[in-house]
Amino acid sequence: MRRVWSIFLTLITAIVMVRAAQADAVSDFYKGRTVQLVLGYGPGGGYDVYARVLAQHMGKHIPGNPAVVVQNMPGAGSLRATNYLYTTAPKDGSVFGGFARDMPLMGVLGHNPAVQFDPRRFTWLGSVANSQDDAYLMVARKSAKVKTIEDTMAPDGPALVIGATGEGGGGNDWAVLMRDSLGMNFKIIVGYPDSGAIFIAMERGEIDARSLDYSALRSSRPQWLEPDSPMQVVLQFGRSTRHKDFPNVPTAIEFAKTDRAKGLITISDLSNTLARPFAAPPGIPADRAKALQDAFMATMKDPDFLADAQKLRIDVSPLDGPEILARIERIAGSPAEQLDYLRKLHADTKGGG
Repeated sequence: MRRVWSIFLTLITAIVMVRAAQADAVSDFYKGRTVQLVLGYGPGGGYDVYARVLAQHMGKHIPGNPAVVVQNMPGAGSLRATNYLYTTAPKDGSVFGGFARDMPLMGVLGHNPAVQFDPRRFTWLGSVANSQDDAYLMVARKSAKVKTIEDTMAPDGPALVIGATGEGGGGNDWAVLMRDSLGMNFKIIVGYPDSGAIFIAMERGEIDARSLDYSALRSSRPQWLEPDSPMQVVLQFGRSTRHKDFPNVPTAIEFAKTDRAKGLITISDLSNTLARPFAAPPGIPADRAKALQDAFMATMKDPDFLADAQKLRIDVSPLDGPEILARIERIAGSPAEQLDYLRKLHADTKGGG
């Protein structure tokens, strides 16, 4: 028995020493280093707000306490940054990034030749929010010819002019889906570099409407929610029920009259739950991947982070990396007919309109 206990203690000691060496190696790698958080949007929008508050707090939860700095890389509704993370960014744990919630869906569909990534191979850190207490809103100018979302379904009625960044951005993809599956009369203007540019276009009257998260609206343009605002919320997406703050605003699925339309909106609703996703490139060392994943989830519980999020009025309802992968697999496991339809829909529109 003494010999057995001796062997047991030796094994335990060896395991502890190996783990300590691994921890030291990770800490040595990150100590004094600057970690880049590559963001697929420009400054001023909802994604940027989330990225900057995350960067402010996450470094203290990574071994070695590196600085985390946001690098904005807007382009093609965050497709540029997503491709960069997958194909070009260093795969040593020194870079991670954030991009549009629709990027995983685009990767699953595989319809766009510009997509250079498999969403299932990213090193997923998690999502800051899952839209549980949030909503994706379409906000329109009260001065627009279209006064209610029902007006867009009237025969020969006026089109609602919507601004968006590009294919893969939620503002574009939801509008395309509503236009095609529900017959809503939308004219979609793509090519805006970032959310800030769309805000300005709305305020100048260049476009009638845009879509964004409720939390992003509260943090970036809270005045738009005031009763005397020139803007109004006309539709909400990504929810099976109406948000408690918008009891009189219909959800997209309320207009779905066919099984096909309901199925397509359900897939998009599931994609919408990946509200603020963050991932590192594939193939980074396992110990650094775990360090980043653990640091991300530790930040979600950090009282200082939560206090700043509350001040900014942004939703924090996190998902971890395995849950994101599980939801991507659920999207990929949707009926083939519905996925084929979405491929054709996006291939035909290319975000235009």
